Formats: sequence, C-alpha cells, structure tokens
Amino acid sequence: MADMKSAMKAKAEGKLALNVIRMARAHIRQAEIDNGHQNFNDDQVITVLRKEVKQRKETLAELADSGRDDLINQTNAEIAVLQKYLPAELSEEEIRKVVQETLNAIPEEQRNMGFAMKSCMAKLKGKADGKVISTIVRELLAK
Repeated sequence: MADMKSAMKAKAEGKLALNVIRMARAHIRQAEIDNGHQNFNDDQVITVLRKEVKQRKETLAELADSGRDDLINQTNAEIAVLQKYLPAELSEEEIRKVVQETLNAIPEEQRNMGFAMKSCMAKLKGKADGKVISTIVRELLAK
C-alpha cells in the first residue's frame, strides 16, 4: 500500500508501477475470492505474484520476434516492479546442489523424471523456477 501511495504521488514517473501494483492486488483479491473469501498468507500471495511474473516472461518470449521494443521494455519494467515483492530465487549452483541431494536420497528403482520432479519441487517450491529445476533434473538423471 505504501508503494502504491508513493507511485500515485510520483504522477507520470510512477504510472507504470501504480498500474502493476493495482493489477497485482486485483489478481490477489480474485484468487482470494476464488478460494472462498479467505485472506491469503504470504506464501499464497507470493504464488500469485510468481504466476504474474511467469506470464510476463512468456509474453517476452512471444514479443522477442515481433520487433516491438516498446512492449518488450514495458514488460521488462513490469517484471522488475513485481520482483521487488518476491524473495530472491536460488542460483543455478544452489538448485543443482539441492537436486543432487534429493536424487541421492531417492532409491535407484524410483529414479525417474516424475518422482524426481515431485521431490525436488517440494523442496524448492517458491525458491526456484520450475523450468530450471526440470532442466537440471533431466541433466542429472541422464548421467
């Protein structure tokens, strides 16, 4: 709310931030309503915000070939605003370490992509991007 107020006071400079914050609050509120009008805890809010960042990253991938630099810049700015409210993600090295530890704990006969991903996602939920985790799991299972 404080960021929203400061964005309102910033007039034109804060317009993008204000729009992104309002949109994020609307999506959080909608998720609360969909979930039975309960107030979300921090983890649930972070899940909604991660979903918003993921959608924008997918939009960036689609815009890459379009040549619309204005939309690409705007989408990057929106991602930057949203990421201020998210905890920092783990580095690839840290993810690789957790995945390796998880795979070592899985019995040899149960080492498959599905079981490994389920175990890794349980440990890394909210701390890393699923695509990165999937890539690392595939790589380590192939060894």
